[in-house]
Amino acid sequence: MNVAYINPFIMSTVTTFETMTKTRPTAGKPTVKTEPFPTYDVSGIIGLSGDAQGSIAISFPKLVALKIVSLMLGTEIKVVGPELTDGVGELANIISGNAKQHFENMNLSISLPNVVIGKDHMLGVQKGAPTIVVPFTSAIGSFSIEVTLKTK
Repeated sequence: MNVAYINPFIMSTVTTFETMTKTRPTAGKPTVKTEPFPTYDVSGIIGLSGDAQGSIAISFPKLVALKIVSLMLGTEIKVVGPELTDGVGELANIISGNAKQHFENMNLSISLPNVVIGKDHMLGVQKGAPTIVVPFTSAIGSFSIEVTLKTK
């Protein structure tokens, strides 16, 4: 995978958080993922298809996900439920949609978001493509994005 393909997802993550939560996350050093488990317990996943196949996942600790969605909705969310899954799915959707705009020479489609909650859930990825994990820190807490992209 071309490392330049990660930058649109990093930029989109920062912009989305600035807009939706009024906080600016800081990206850490990208690494190649070696295990199928996400970094945290709540993951919003979007599939990518077209001239490239793969996925993007945004993964949070449960308490951070609750805080972020509470900021997005303007009301405190205390329990895992539809508001949390809808909010995390919407974040994944916005980040993917914004990043897609930077792939001008590629015809890319994004799927509807899926949200998975629970410790040690597994994220299936495109066979033959590396997954790049980008950790983020913010005033709200830590989270990560995981990008898998296989180009033709």
